[in-house]
Amino acid sequence: MKTPRLNRKLVLEAPVRNADGAGGYTETWQALGTVWAEVTARSGSERQVAGVPVSRVGYRIVVRGAPEGSAMRPSPEQRFAEGTRRFVIRAVAERDPRGQYLTCFADEEVAA
Repeated sequence: MKTPRLNRKLVLEAPVRNADGAGGYTETWQALGTVWAEVTARSGSERQVAGVPVSRVGYRIVVRGAPEGSAMRPSPEQRFAEGTRRFVIRAVAERDPRGQYLTCFADEEVAA
């Protein structure tokens, strides 16, 4: 297995829920830190949502490993940000037996 080329700087973000005073909540995003990653497109599709075309592309994002419980270990429902782009993490797996790298499977959705 070749060493990944970590050449993209991404911000790892986690959702934060704040009470809205009416029994519900609003969701904002909190930056946890910056990671270097290798980002590779996997597959894409387009669908209609309320009459608007929405493009979804799946990505494989490889980052350095972090121990279980670390705030810098990505987890599902967190996301990576790169400028105005957002990659929602769907699953995370160790890329190698020693856990040096993690593979994050993420989606980016864009309304056309």
